Amino acid sequence: MYHDCTQVLDSDATTYPDDPPVELAPHTTFEKDGYRVTELGFGTHSGTHIDAPSHTEPDGRTLDSFPIETFVFDAVLVDCRGKAAREPIDRTDLPKSTGGDLLVFHTGWDAHWGTDAYFDHPYLSAEAARWCADNGYHVAIDALNVDPTPTEGAGDVSGNAKDKPEGVPAHHALLGTDHLIVENLTNLDGLPEQFTLDAFPLSVSDADGSPVRAVAEFQP
Repeated sequence: MYHDCTQVLDSDATTYPDDPPVELAPHTTFEKDGYRVTELGFGTHSGTHIDAPSHTEPDGRTLDSFPIETFVFDAVLVDCRGKAAREPIDRTDLPKSTGGDLLVFHTGWDAHWGTDAYFDHPYLSAEAARWCADNGYHVAIDALNVDPTPTEGAGDVSGNAKDKPEGVPAHHALLGTDHLIVENLTNLDGLPEQFTLDAFPLSVSDADGSPVRAVAEFQP
């Protein structure tokens, strides 16, 4: 069974602050040219996407340096839907047993896609991210970022000034050890605890990240 976990790339797509917006414009039309071509504009971290180590690590690997089979993940779903806005996912929230090579954090925050609330997602604590890396896990999440996303009101949502983001420790813990990050997943409801997640990036040279078509495979 196949289950699409990909956000649609359109002009309303939520992007990280100051990243390029997603733009679609007609380049040719049936009426004028007899055929249709759409011009696309977006950053490498638009929509449902995968981060390469070179995203945050100066000497990190690019996506094209990973074998293609790397992007077929043995995924384990971690239910974090009880987390509040800007609340960290801690080490105690992680599974006690190990298995698979990708932890998929199901926060339910994809319900806020396209709204300001999407920026106030739960995130991985530095300790949790280090545990994932130490235990050989790549990480995926149905939110904008595995670290807290900076916004003007960050720290006000939770009432705790300490929630204002400083750096990207979860990214460094994971990408700094050659573990990949998939962000902006959606439609995780109904998935079993274990499944295969296919998340193939575009074949872009020297890529620090890329949109993916994320598809879960499992037996019903």
